Amino acid sequence: MMQITVDGVTRKVEEGTTLEQVAKQYGKCENGQIVLAYQNRHLCELFKPVKEHAQITFVCTSDKIGIETYRRSMVLMMLKAFRDVLKEQDATGRIRVLFSLSKGLYCELNSKQVKLSQELLEKVTVRMQELVDADLPIEKHTYNAHDLVKRFSAQGRKDKVQLFKYRRASNANAYLLEEFEDYYYGFMVPSTGYLKYFALYLYEEGFVLQMPARKEPCVVPEFRPQNKLFQVLKQSDDWGVMLNVDTVGGLNDAIAAGEISDLMLVQEALQEKRIAEIAETIKQQDKKFVLIAGPSSSGKTSFSHRLSIQLRALGMHPHPIAMDNYFVDRKYTPRDAEGNFDFECLEALDVKQFNQDMYRLLQGEEVAMPTFNFLIGEREYKGDTLQLHDNDVLVIEGIHGLNPAVSKQLPDDSKFRIYISALTQLNVDEHNRIATTDGRLIRRIVRDARTRGHNAQKTIAMWDSVRRGEERNIFPYQEEADAMFNSALIYELSVIKPYVEPLLFAIPKDCPEYQEAKRLLKFLDYFLAVGSESIPNNSILREFVGGSCFPV
Repeated sequence: MMQITVDGVTRKVEEGTTLEQVAKQYGKCENGQIVLAYQNRHLCELFKPVKEHAQITFVCTSDKIGIETYRRSMVLMMLKAFRDVLKEQDATGRIRVLFSLSKGLYCELNSKQVKLSQELLEKVTVRMQELVDADLPIEKHTYNAHDLVKRFSAQGRKDKVQLFKYRRASNANAYLLEEFEDYYYGFMVPSTGYLKYFALYLYEEGFVLQMPARKEPCVVPEFRPQNKLFQVLKQSDDWGVMLNVDTVGGLNDAIAAGEISDLMLVQEALQEKRIAEIAETIKQQDKKFVLIAGPSSSGKTSFSHRLSIQLRALGMHPHPIAMDNYFVDRKYTPRDAEGNFDFECLEALDVKQFNQDMYRLLQGEEVAMPTFNFLIGEREYKGDTLQLHDNDVLVIEGIHGLNPAVSKQLPDDSKFRIYISALTQLNVDEHNRIATTDGRLIRRIVRDARTRGHNAQKTIAMWDSVRRGEERNIFPYQEEADAMFNSALIYELSVIKPYVEPLLFAIPKDCPEYQEAKRLLKFLDYFLAVGSESIPNNSILREFVGGSCFPV
């Protein structure tokens, strides 16, 4: 017998007992199910045996790492089910897992012989349920990296071969579900019996694999089409395919071939073209208020400056306004459940004063404009005034910009709403997508260290709170936008890698943020690094790595 400690309670188990067996006997999970475990602070999959005197804590699907593990494993099972259903009709048919949409993953079927249909999805759904009921093991195998490349090459998996061409590690892991083998960046559940909650929905050119979210890990949320978001995500993916850089392997190929400078210029030109299109629409519709909103680290400030330049090129006179200048005085700022100031809630803004000022400007009146003093936590008036004339337009930036309550006194025909986010268009490979939140978190770590004196540990510690604010205040209104802009750049993670890696390595191993830092470092290891010298000084990426020509 061995002695272990599970969630603070000492237990005795037989030698050879797995973490899964311990979880089933002693594990507790109030919401969701146990999918991983920390053993002596080391994150482990549940098939691992327990160690003598191990300190064990379990990870549930209500945890960030847990729900990501569930979703990753679900992709494997879904791909296996498609393979089983399509085998006789088209053995070469393949699925591309492209981006997150409506709490699920948007995917496309690339097949010469089979057309995606509701009937096909129903067959795949039945097969997925059969796999769940069979509770088949998901086996992990470690190979010499060269041998794994040969295996994937023999299977015609070009995206995997391209990815591993640039891997330095001598060994690599692959997961096997019956005869279907695949590579995944991250841990998996032990068996298909864990993957009970899912649904497939036909949508546009592909389908959505709908899965639970962290808040309700045992409930498949209703599928709600996000047509505007889909269009900008699909356009970004099409850009990547057009440039032959839709995966990390493709990006690394471009870097190795010395083509990165041209790639940077093309990507920047595509963004500038889109900004010019938005400016042209604003001009044609004779809008007076441009309201810009988006989640953290989307590059809202740089975007607003670039949009202003395009508006000026069309003969308009843009005036930037930061909605943060309408914060209520600090003593009136609401607090969250933990007693901290909640700067992201709508009540932190003086909505009434903002509406009054904007309405008076629309009427042609001269208005005294405030500035918020963040040091003393009070709004100040320093003699700055503004009055709108014929070709004037206000470019207003703030997280609540799309919330109708913020500008309820302004007529709708005077407003143009823009949603901006860094919607990562690059995939690790065809089955491993890069989460948009990862790209934004990496941007924020670098910017916080450069401009705010925050270390990476502090930024990561704050990230969950930031994300909760986004879910509450920004994402519910994104489909209200008149235009969407994707600020992510295909090449950016290769450029930002040298900036963020030292910050992540500095996080101590004994702190809660270490596991997230370790995951991000492993992720960045896929990318070849490039210098930032060739990035234009008006690039949105300059807002994070420095050297921008704008005051950001």
